[in-house]
Amino acid sequence: MEEDERRTLMALLQYQRSSLVDKVSGVSDEAARRPMVTSGTSLLWLVQHLTRAEGLWIVCRFAAEDAVLPCDTVDPTDSVADAVDGYRWAWSRTDRIIAASGLDESCRGLGDESPVNLRWVLAHLLEETARHAGHADILRELIDGSTGR
Repeated sequence: MEEDERRTLMALLQYQRSSLVDKVSGVSDEAARRPMVTSGTSLLWLVQHLTRAEGLWIVCRFAAEDAVLPCDTVDPTDSVADAVDGYRWAWSRTDRIIAASGLDESCRGLGDESPVNLRWVLAHLLEETARHAGHADILRELIDGSTGR
């Protein structure tokens, strides 16, 4: 039963990850770096932010492993290819941790924060990734009119 639940959560998370990558594919580095809304959000920032979120929640907070978390500040030399490669590397690392863990296992690296389990963390990552993939849809449409997954 737990394995079915894990497979479902991971399939949904992977779909959202891939949706985000699809949204940045084919966009120039310059356009991907450009903030399109007053909050300063750009396509590259979304990819970098989610790369950081996976490392923070799975590697650091759940597994309590030391990790150098990538910066989610967009620099003038950042590229779509590097950001996507970093994101794919991060999700392969987190997927290995998730595959070796039980959904009811508690986070080991939260310190004094309220304890949550891997199931909660995966639901949170799914929500966060889906939310930002939706933002990417809007930003991409503002950049070049491209819509759809």
